[in-house]
Amino acid sequence: MLLRARWWVSALVALALGLVAAALLPESLRVAGALSGLPFGVIAVVAAYRQRHLPGAARIEETRRAVAAMGWPAFSALLEQAFQRDGYAVRRGRTEAVDFELERQGRRMLVCARRWKSARTGLDALRPLQAAREAGAVTGATDALYVGLGPLSDSAQSYAGEHGIAVWQAAELARALRGLPLGPAAER
Repeated sequence: MLLRARWWVSALVALALGLVAAALLPESLRVAGALSGLPFGVIAVVAAYRQRHLPGAARIEETRRAVAAMGWPAFSALLEQAFQRDGYAVRRGRTEAVDFELERQGRRMLVCARRWKSARTGLDALRPLQAAREAGAVTGATDALYVGLGPLSDSAQSYAGEHGIAVWQAAELARALRGLPLGPAAER
């Protein structure tokens, strides 16, 4: 649980344990008690290492606003650029349910992103993507990704989990679009 929390939470626990032990334990046990926070310090270092590239809340909100203001041509070009930077061979989708077909290291992924501005995502957005993936199983499309800013309905969440459809929302988009222009330069 602490590995998923912000790194400083574990650091505070380590510090608190060390200080409390040093203050309350008898002289002969103070050093050993102060070291009781060491495992939490290690967890803080591991969590900080894992979280070093994660965007903060301000960056996530900035990305959400910028992406929500874009039109489809600008947003799709930005996504395509991000996928290519991450090593994917990108081909535009050939069906209405699939906007991109990605391939990297022999794995193919179908991406549905055209409804990224939807206020809420339901099954009607995920079912066509899953059907396209099932139809593409013959040609090797094994993964599916849905990109949308709005929350998924409960049924859509369970459907995505059940069928292994990855979902990118504002936080994932902020990470994927890191370093790419989100302002007016993206519109060109």
